[in-house]
Amino acid sequence: MRIAIFGGSFDPLHIAHLAIVDNALNELDIDKLIIVPTYLNPFKNSFYLDPKTRFELLKKVFHKFGKVEISDYEINQQKPSYSFNTVNYLKNLYNPSKIYLIIGEDNIEDLNKWYKYDELKELVEFVVASRAGFETKKANEFKSLDININISSTQLRDKIDLDYIPIEIKDDILNLKRKR
Repeated sequence: MRIAIFGGSFDPLHIAHLAIVDNALNELDIDKLIIVPTYLNPFKNSFYLDPKTRFELLKKVFHKFGKVEISDYEINQQKPSYSFNTVNYLKNLYNPSKIYLIIGEDNIEDLNKWYKYDELKELVEFVVASRAGFETKKANEFKSLDININISSTQLRDKIDLDYIPIEIKDDILNLKRKR
């Protein structure tokens, strides 16, 4: 079995995330793509949408994707989690012959700061999702997915633009925004 792991805050989920999943399913030779929303990114100190809400929104958007699974492993930790621990958990669960770890191009510069990075890179092959505005020469060192949608969750938290929200959850995002 060959798997790809796509982790992140998904806070909020947007069309670039959807494009990454579509691209990965089409371009990587995988049996399963596991989306792992984090409880709290280790490099951040808060979240916009609570973890359970983000998990439910991911399920709503990706429920029709046959090879996609949404994992609540990190959310269940109820604390910041590290990719190294998640990869080991999923490795033990599935015993895959290959593990791809999908990251955004904006993460490349700080990759060496990730918890147990040297051990992590022995366990996975990193796949970089390109991102407009974050071009880095280091991206050439990795397998890549050509996405280049110029949006980030940070931008969407500042100003929700429904053009960037998957249609399946537009009403949910509007309702959540009204409640804030």
